[in-house]
Amino acid sequence: MKKQKKEHKPINLEKIKTYSIKKRKNLVKIDQFGKAIEYKEFGRFIDSLPKILAANDLRNLIDSIVKAHNKKRQVVLAIGAHVIKCGLSPIVIDLMKRGIVTAVAMNGSVAIHDYEISLIGETSEDVSHSLGDGSFGMAKETAEAIQAAASVPECGLGRSLGNKIIKDRNKHKQHSILAVGAQLKIPVTVHVAIGTDIIHMHPCVSGSDMGESSLVDFKILCSVVSELEGGVWLNVGSAVIMPEVFLKAITVARNLGRKVKNFTTANMDMIQHYRPQTNVVKRPSTHGYSITGHHEIMLPLLRLGILSGLKKR
Repeated sequence: MKKQKKEHKPINLEKIKTYSIKKRKNLVKIDQFGKAIEYKEFGRFIDSLPKILAANDLRNLIDSIVKAHNKKRQVVLAIGAHVIKCGLSPIVIDLMKRGIVTAVAMNGSVAIHDYEISLIGETSEDVSHSLGDGSFGMAKETAEAIQAAASVPECGLGRSLGNKIIKDRNKHKQHSILAVGAQLKIPVTVHVAIGTDIIHMHPCVSGSDMGESSLVDFKILCSVVSELEGGVWLNVGSAVIMPEVFLKAITVARNLGRKVKNFTTANMDMIQHYRPQTNVVKRPSTHGYSITGHHEIMLPLLRLGILSGLKKR
């Protein structure tokens, strides 16, 4: 007789063992973060670069951002977690405060690292150390805070979590992109893929809350993208989720009859992957750039180039 196949039921997370984030070993601390320095004569360095290949692409991208800013167009920064883990929050926040970056879109892991930085000034646990005993990702404060934010989905997960960081007076909130976005009323949206983030292992997390609040953020981002004509979309350090989100947001905008044809896109990453190349650089735009390099070097260079370009104009 043929043996009946076992039917798997959802695992019960109620007995999951958590611990305080304050006891966790982290690899990144805010005293390692970059600094948003003044530009002075940096434009001379940009002008000195060869007018060929990637150097010319960087120059053209800087010029596109400067033009978009001067014409009050959208400059959207879509980021993956390494932007935070490479100590670049001060660079992003400076561009937000100057009104150059008009919106930030992030995947779920970025929100996690951003929140932890705001709370304890550290993030990025030592996975190799904690994976063996099953304690990886079990810091309770992070899951509890993001779930609390997700349970108020009306304004979207990003704004809700930013507001919570401010309300709770997290010690290092000045380093939080989410909190600064809430303060400045700049859209900072969080795009969650269930099962990809550490908080999804916690019994306190509600899939319905997480999904609804992230869907609100997707709709907010679609509204931003519907105004991307003449603007710039920067994908920095996200190989899959943000390029996929962008493609759907473009589709929504065009389906609703919005003119989103002439804009600039760029993918900045350590390695050029298929989806950013296809979904960001090639398919949606006639002006797409691929710039390869380490985030901790390239993003500060880009910022200084933008500030120098604005000074020239």
